[in-house]
Amino acid sequence: MPTKTGKTYASFYKNDLAVNQSSNTGVDATTRVIHDGAGQSTSISLSDDVLQVQPVNDDGNTLLVKNQGGSNILSVDTSNSLVTAGASQVNVLTMVKEMGLYDFSPTAGYHNPLIANNMMFSSSGSSILENQSMFGNSGDPASTLDLSADGTPKIAVACYWYLENNITLDSVRYMASTDGADTLIFHLESYDLDVSSNHGDLSGGVTHANLNSGIAVTTTNLRTGTLALNEADIDASKVVIGFVESDSINDLTVSFNIKYHIR
Repeated sequence: MPTKTGKTYASFYKNDLAVNQSSNTGVDATTRVIHDGAGQSTSISLSDDVLQVQPVNDDGNTLLVKNQGGSNILSVDTSNSLVTAGASQVNVLTMVKEMGLYDFSPTAGYHNPLIANNMMFSSSGSSILENQSMFGNSGDPASTLDLSADGTPKIAVACYWYLENNITLDSVRYMASTDGADTLIFHLESYDLDVSSNHGDLSGGVTHANLNSGIAVTTTNLRTGTLALNEADIDASKVVIGFVESDSINDLTVSFNIKYHIR
């Protein structure tokens, strides 16, 4: 801090900071901007209970907390509405969603949805078998679903991931093994969910991530990698479904590890 010793007030007053109020009562219950001696606003506002940071112009480094070595531990980016933390500076709203199928018998060429929610099989249903017309066998999963005609509601309950918040995908990782020599294709889709008339029906399907080129899997290996992200943002109230397609009927085991953050 520059010393004021031996200096006239006129030579340093612009560097002084003060609460922006006309009365000489100091900090009170009202949150006020801190100004410098020249009357310019800072990014700090104070009251007896509140410390507020609001930049004059949005910035990628509006608020920084650093360790002794100078590395960021907490960073607030008001330009992008982003808060990162930790040594790796990860978005603090980062989360992971898992989906998968275990020892599943697919219908060759069809898009089979992954289980997205915690489920326990009853004694009357030892396996989840997909109705092969549910999402079709074209290049991408069907963009609509008439649940009463082409689907099975109990499968929908198991496979629909309903979004409560707007999210942005960061990555979608797959892991896969099979009981034979197979080629697998993966998709991650979002849909509009009908909650008013034809309850459970889907429309407006969008491909957010995929691996359309296929990945070769055998009985002796476990393959992993990431899907290509086509559209990272998915809005709240959408239903998200992961899919696997196989070129054979060999049993397969597949998982998706979906890293995302809330917007």
